[in-house]
Amino acid sequence: MGVRLMVVDDHRLLAEALASALKLRGHRVLAAAAPAAGAAELVIARAPEVCLLGTAQPAQPGAFDPVVRIKRERPQVAVLVLGPVPSPRGIASAFAAGASGYVRHDERIEGVERAIMKARAGEAAVAPALLQGAFGELLNPAAQPDDEGQRLLEMLTPREIEVLVRVADGEDTRLIAAGMGIAPSTARTHVQRVLMKLGVGSRLEAAALAARTGLLDRAGPVRQYGRDPATEAGPEP
Repeated sequence: MGVRLMVVDDHRLLAEALASALKLRGHRVLAAAAPAAGAAELVIARAPEVCLLGTAQPAQPGAFDPVVRIKRERPQVAVLVLGPVPSPRGIASAFAAGASGYVRHDERIEGVERAIMKARAGEAAVAPALLQGAFGELLNPAAQPDDEGQRLLEMLTPREIEVLVRVADGEDTRLIAAGMGIAPSTARTHVQRVLMKLGVGSRLEAAALAARTGLLDRAGPVRQYGRDPATEAGPEP
């Protein structure tokens, strides 16, 4: 039985060629679109069974933000990342974002189809060697903790760093809002932005990631100043 698919890639020719090949094999391809930046909205709107999401730079910060959003809005959609030969960190990041698997750009169509069927069945769809490397990266995250912690820290604004510290301290939205002198809705927005930038799906995951990478130690001074100058002027609108 064919699978309802979406193929999204920055390279339109690749997306259309793959979509055509899968149609010939009996699958229903809902869309083949570029660029991948609009993938999340398209997938959320069409709700396929499986989405093939292409990325040229799996190690780039934010590469898997669309996966995070898709899984948050449409958790039933299995997302297969389609990309170049990745580093173990790239594979680990894809799975951490919620991807069901990773398929290399140079994979044969039979291999792509097998991955699609595995993903629809709820199985991990990735070559054993790549999966082994990814697990090694996840099980030994201390290999480059300083580099990762610094990268994450640079992604966040001072306000978002304070929010992350408060989240790690176990504060809920009400306490975050009160401590920073902002409206609960604004605090909630800050929290969501932090989760998106870190590529995690929950506050607990954000706190764990921050602790694991040493980000909380680097953000230590934030604990001292509490409210920044912007909040001293009064609650945000």
